[in-house]
Amino acid sequence: MWGLVFVGQGLAFAALEGSMNSSLGHLVNERKRLIMIGGKGGVGKTTCASAIALQFSSIGKKTLIISSDPTPSLSDIFEIEIGDQEKPIPNASNLYGIEISSDVVLKKWKERFGPEIYEVVSSFASVDYDFVEYIGGAPGIEEEYMLNYILELVEGGQYDLVVWDTAPAGHTLRLLHLPQIFLRHLEAATKFYMNLYSYFEKLKESVKLKRGKRSLLEIISGWEALAEKVIQFIRDPEKSEFIIVTIPEALGVKPSHCELCDSRGGL
Repeated sequence: MWGLVFVGQGLAFAALEGSMNSSLGHLVNERKRLIMIGGKGGVGKTTCASAIALQFSSIGKKTLIISSDPTPSLSDIFEIEIGDQEKPIPNASNLYGIEISSDVVLKKWKERFGPEIYEVVSSFASVDYDFVEYIGGAPGIEEEYMLNYILELVEGGQYDLVVWDTAPAGHTLRLLHLPQIFLRHLEAATKFYMNLYSYFEKLKESVKLKRGKRSLLEIISGWEALAEKVIQFIRDPEKSEFIIVTIPEALGVKPSHCELCDSRGGL
């Protein structure tokens, strides 16, 4: 499900699938596992995300609020230093917070996918492990792994709900339109990989990696399956909600309306 929240001068109301509601209270009665808060910078995303997380934690749901904004303000709102490790929020039972930076995200991505990427490429060419660093700099890798990281937090079962305070508009939304996230960005990162994939398509199952390792098909299929799993989860209206926050001014509403249309197309 998608929604639009206006914030300004003490007024907050939501436009949800064409209907107007005075609050987001309907969320309390639904069994969402993930609520994503998006919008332009400076419109109150983190404030709304924090309020939603506090509400759910106050009714007994173990809630994690995580910010991937390049300039996070969760620590300022809750008046504690949160950091990139899950930390309990004082005076708010059942509420935990994380502020995760792009450096940490990329580090986790390299730990998770670096060995597989090197395994694929080194089976066809003599390259240093630094090639993984090159791939890690591809546009969108950070946002891609954030989606996977969020899904792992949700499926881990430690929390009833994850509230994600996303980066400013554009960084997250563009991923909603990609059915094969990891594979496409890997191809875009280097022409060599595109040639590699084309070559693999011709050889199919006859291609095997060196020293009895998995076939290239198995590794690439694993990336595709993971990407599809992430996409299906964030598109599932029973589990996920995407809320766009804006302010009741033309300069805020117009781009948010475009963002809302884009997100509906992706979701």
